[in-house]
Amino acid sequence: MATVNSDIDVSAPISSVYNQWTQFESFPQFLGGVDEVVQKSDTQTHWKVSIAGVTREFDAEITEQIPDERVAWNSTSGEEHAGVVTFHRLSDSETRISLRMDWTPQGVVESAGALLQVDDMQIKKDLKKFKELIESNGFETGAWRGSVDRSPDATGR
Repeated sequence: MATVNSDIDVSAPISSVYNQWTQFESFPQFLGGVDEVVQKSDTQTHWKVSIAGVTREFDAEITEQIPDERVAWNSTSGEEHAGVVTFHRLSDSETRISLRMDWTPQGVVESAGALLQVDDMQIKKDLKKFKELIESNGFETGAWRGSVDRSPDATGR
């Protein structure tokens, strides 16, 4: 299992940063390798990605979402991955985004990329592009302010 952690400070209010992050279908604007995200429901998304010349599709479920605090997800089909992004108010006009993703690299290229921390560099680049997007716009392009409560897993925990 590979893991990446990355933080970035954004010059925008926490509600604007969070609201923009909830616009999953805009992810291809700032996430390298993401070709398309389709929001199927409040908690279900379908992804098309191209990484190192390999195209994949998978579904993911939002497992927890608390406005202005966090969004967590797990894949439900395709490659195995999970993550959480948290939002931290630094001031009225500045927010820290903290992202953690865990995934199982598939094949030699992805395993080598994880070993050489190529994924870490890509996530830092992607967060910088998100920062530029929200700061240059000066506002979010949409919002979803609903909550998704973390539900117990199959073991009842």
